[in-house]
Amino acid sequence: MSDTLSIAKAFVNCACSKLLEEYFPKILQCLDTLSDDDIWWRPNRESNSVGNLLLHLAGNVRQWIVHGLGGETDIRDRPAEFREPGPIPKPQLLAQLEDALNDAVRVLKQFDVSQIEAPRKIQGFDVTGLTALFHVVEHFSYHLGQIAYITKTRKAVDLKFYDL
Repeated sequence: MSDTLSIAKAFVNCACSKLLEEYFPKILQCLDTLSDDDIWWRPNRESNSVGNLLLHLAGNVRQWIVHGLGGETDIRDRPAEFREPGPIPKPQLLAQLEDALNDAVRVLKQFDVSQIEAPRKIQGFDVTGLTALFHVVEHFSYHLGQIAYITKTRKAVDLKFYDL
């Protein structure tokens, strides 16, 4: 395997690890702290609830990885992710996100890393596989930060993500 393909494979493996082994457990930790009312609370009409962010993350992962890299049908309704007023029960929200992550990891384990720089069109954007995967990881991290902030705001807790 060439150095470039080795690096691509390492990046794919790192992305899987970040999504499933680091970010998802932090979301679980937040949701363990939050009630259903907290999950659907919004500070104002222009802001998203944790519930909306969870639906949005599941939709994003499916669209960009499962569809964009895996070639499966794009079933996303992005505007509905933000319109949803809730309450969708916590177990159902978690199951949707976990299913999306598991499907993404399945796609990534089968992904031909020699195609990492191949052009794709995802959500109307011209991207490469590398760009798509990087987008999903950074996007997930961004919204995880929002979920953690909402959790801290609602519950006045230190989530102790990093016990240094």
